[in-house]
Amino acid sequence: MPNMTHRVIAYIDGFNLYFGLKAARWKRFYWLNPQALVGHLLKADQELVFTKYFTSRVSYPREKGRRQSSYLEALETLNDLRIYYGHFQTNPQRCRACGKKEMVPSEKMTDVNIAVEMLADAYQDLCDVALLISADSDLTAPVVAIKSLFPEKRVVVAFPPQRHSAQLQRFAHASLPIGRATLAKSVFPDDVAKADGFVLRKPGEWR
Repeated sequence: MPNMTHRVIAYIDGFNLYFGLKAARWKRFYWLNPQALVGHLLKADQELVFTKYFTSRVSYPREKGRRQSSYLEALETLNDLRIYYGHFQTNPQRCRACGKKEMVPSEKMTDVNIAVEMLADAYQDLCDVALLISADSDLTAPVVAIKSLFPEKRVVVAFPPQRHSAQLQRFAHASLPIGRATLAKSVFPDDVAKADGFVLRKPGEWR
């Protein structure tokens, strides 16, 4: 029997990955090529067929939004990658120390968007393996659903630096941490050219 190649779709929780890198103080890896990262995580009998990146646009502070926009434009230069956007919602939160109320933004829709895409792709038989890069335990539900409804498919979870979920590890078919060495060989070049010739440069704050 010939060797089978297993189709992989990667689902990347952008903010979970970003905050993992931030917690590890690895700013140099913010300019990350997610397709290269996934490629380094695959086994010899696996083939990446598509990458789905989930995030929300940051508008404040302005400089942070500018850096994110440059990064998202760099992602758009990659073939077979799509960005899915959620949104931020501000909610009042009271400081326990001083009692003062302030509006705190929280990201919405990312976990729902990931769950929908994972289940839709499994239903349409677009992949054999779902590779989830996140440590958000809310994503346990789609993992369990895929295992139940599509027992021939596998779900593998890759945990960002400084991030882990015992629930995801328990229910996924396999899990692994994303280490520094893998990240180091998965970054974009400092300059990324767009199709129109415009050159995107890695933000100086990320060097």
